[in-house]
Amino acid sequence: MTAGSPRSTWSPVRHALPDAPRPPWWALVSSVVAPVAMIGGWTLSQALQPSFDPVRDTISDLATAGMVAPWVMGAGLAVTGIAHCVTASGLREVPVAGRAFLVLGGLATFAVAMFPSDTHSQLHGISAAVGFGALGLWPALAARRGGQGVLSAKVAVPVSVVLLALVGVFVAELQQVTPDDGALTGFTERLVAGAQSLWPLVVTFALRRRRRPV
Repeated sequence: MTAGSPRSTWSPVRHALPDAPRPPWWALVSSVVAPVAMIGGWTLSQALQPSFDPVRDTISDLATAGMVAPWVMGAGLAVTGIAHCVTASGLREVPVAGRAFLVLGGLATFAVAMFPSDTHSQLHGISAAVGFGALGLWPALAARRGGQGVLSAKVAVPVSVVLLALVGVFVAELQQVTPDDGALTGFTERLVAGAQSLWPLVVTFALRRRRRPV
């Protein structure tokens, strides 16, 4: 092979760099905002209530008119939804299907805030179902063939399985078909909602700290 041949100048690294851009700093910020708004929202909101059982009562209950400051949880849900959409726009290495479902989950979470359970029960229920489902599926859809770390199928698929299993437990508690007759409804909802709000942060942080080939 001569020095001037096309094959001698080909470099897989040069071609790989544009295909794997690191998420921008603002995507990391939005991925941090999501769990802070979600977990901070329900923590502050339930602290404002004279009597509230976070183990049994749902997050949605905190955004109803009977609460001291329903806007606190409503704002927390809305900000979380917007943050997910912003994060998705920055995860350019993630396959389109994964990013689309993260956006869908974000929009559904925003809709949950816009349709409180006490005034728009049907729309609230549909939005919550779509949100939990989309945010549970997006990790698996974010897996890439040959991907590593958080974008590998061996990591992403089990994460989706766990998240969807948590959703299933929450639904069972909500429908009071569990042995405890729904006594852990609030706890299981917070468990799944917290986990789903944190995974975009895990993905964004992992992709940003990864060393790019040189």
